[in-house]
Amino acid sequence: MKAWETFKEYFMITVGVAIVAVSVYFLLVPSHVTVGSISGLSIILEYFIPLPLSVITFILNAILLVVGFLLIGKDFGIKTVYTSLMMPVMMGVLERIYPDVQSIMKDPFLDMIVYIFIVSIGQAVMFRYNASSGGLDIVGKVLNKYMHIELGRAISMAGMLVAISSILTSDLNMVILSILGTYLSGIILDHFIFGFNIKKRICIISKKEKEITDFILHEMHSGATIYEARGAYDNTVRREIIAIVSKNEYSKLMNFITKTDKDAFVTVYTVNEVLYRPKF
Repeated sequence: MKAWETFKEYFMITVGVAIVAVSVYFLLVPSHVTVGSISGLSIILEYFIPLPLSVITFILNAILLVVGFLLIGKDFGIKTVYTSLMMPVMMGVLERIYPDVQSIMKDPFLDMIVYIFIVSIGQAVMFRYNASSGGLDIVGKVLNKYMHIELGRAISMAGMLVAISSILTSDLNMVILSILGTYLSGIILDHFIFGFNIKKRICIISKKEKEITDFILHEMHSGATIYEARGAYDNTVRREIIAIVSKNEYSKLMNFITKTDKDAFVTVYTVNEVLYRPKF
């Protein structure tokens, strides 16, 4: 079972790397928009260093890999070593198959927009399995871990430096486009990341408390917490059920509440992250 889970993880990570490599090579490279990333920095350095883009990307990733191992952890480090090796390999293959790649959208702005959406999907897949494409993703992961900054925003902060440095090789319009693209990339990446992990916090006050609690515990096999709440108007004490559920469980629970007690008072909140560290 463990071998199957490991295979599944690395298969999905490989899919994520492939998505990132394709988006970089077919959208970022021909448009010359250096959206803040190691790939973007590599495009800038290619003007000054007589090495292929894939080689520059490999060198920069190798430097930051040490940071990943030391500050984030072994599991993340090993997986990121894998992605960092796969990324230049895939880029090298694309360079050989499509040596004269041209802009797909024929417009730098459209190239950037499409790139942001596609690359964010690939990054979100890798982050879901505790990996990254290396480079500035590692910097973002470090900021996320130690400063508790949202991952997309953390990567954007590091990427802004790369985007601004594109003034060395691009005109002002392209620099502004790169900065805008870096900012949007962080927002969209956070959207995809939280989309995988988003949960709902449901607060329920109902006369059918036992039925609803039993459904949560025994039918959904989830947990719940019960608090006593006192109404400010009539000073009546009521019991409130609170449960954290996934998107699928949310629909199931809401349907049950509607059928069981149409007069139930329910409030729902979106939860982006749940931390649980049992002390065994």
